[in-house]
Amino acid sequence: MFEIRKYTQENKNAWDVFVRNSINATFLFLRDYMDYHSYRFYDFSLMIYRKGKLFALLPANIDGGVLYSHQGLTYGGLLIDRKATTVEIVDLWSLMNDYLKDNGISCVIYKPIPFIFQNIPAQEDLYALFRTTNAQLIGRNMSATIYQDNKIKFIESRKSGIRKAIANDIQVRQSDDWKGFWDILDENLKNKYGAAPVHKLDEILILKEKFPKNIKLYLAYKGEKPVGGSVLYITQRVVHTQYISANLEGKEMGALDLLFDYLINQEYCNYPIFDFGTSNEEMGRVLNEPLIFQKEGFGGRGVACDIYQYTL
Repeated sequence: MFEIRKYTQENKNAWDVFVRNSINATFLFLRDYMDYHSYRFYDFSLMIYRKGKLFALLPANIDGGVLYSHQGLTYGGLLIDRKATTVEIVDLWSLMNDYLKDNGISCVIYKPIPFIFQNIPAQEDLYALFRTTNAQLIGRNMSATIYQDNKIKFIESRKSGIRKAIANDIQVRQSDDWKGFWDILDENLKNKYGAAPVHKLDEILILKEKFPKNIKLYLAYKGEKPVGGSVLYITQRVVHTQYISANLEGKEMGALDLLFDYLINQEYCNYPIFDFGTSNEEMGRVLNEPLIFQKEGFGGRGVACDIYQYTL
């Protein structure tokens, strides 16, 4: 009933059309996003057909006999349309595992799409994992998320930061000063963690040019100087903070408190969900408590972002 084919560049248009109509895909699965760092990964994405018609997609890469869904993306998962049923997904999963074994894959690391990004319920993949594999939960990161129609009020320290920012005449607006923000972000990550942003500046500039409606930068300014900001990834239902950072001056003046008050309660108040992203390291075993405290202070509450592993 199903036919599985490995994705090739010739299938780009068919892939993208399916992504745009899928019930659980976001723009991150469009090939122009997936392929910006294709040189880092050996792509092994799958296209699944049913009776000759494209039925599902699995964005994936392989490394050393392990299939990942997908190492270059925050989340992966099987992409489906609204006609897919539980029985079909269970049958597909068994066939897909046979296909992977035949192609030398011995292990699968699977990152399902968090439910907040689904346009309608689409967790048939989790049931198929349970029914057809020995999948074990190997990671669980915690995201802090706001439902805009049922918001929790900001805690007093966030309100105090807003008052401080207003007193210091901090101004918030959308900006194209990506280098100014990346300088702040680079410095913060280097000082705190000895790390660098996942995206290099030239990479994020390429992506925002390709996806101008989905990737936006908002900065908090003291005069004409940026002192903090956030990069937003905007999908159909969710406004997600991909990056958040402020310099020392911005932190002292409550710049991010004013910024998120504006984003949550004004600019994007009509979107169903505002998501701050995860606050973890080491597959969730380490929780950055000051970071999640900040996000929870704006009313964010927990959404689990899971990672599974199973052998073939």
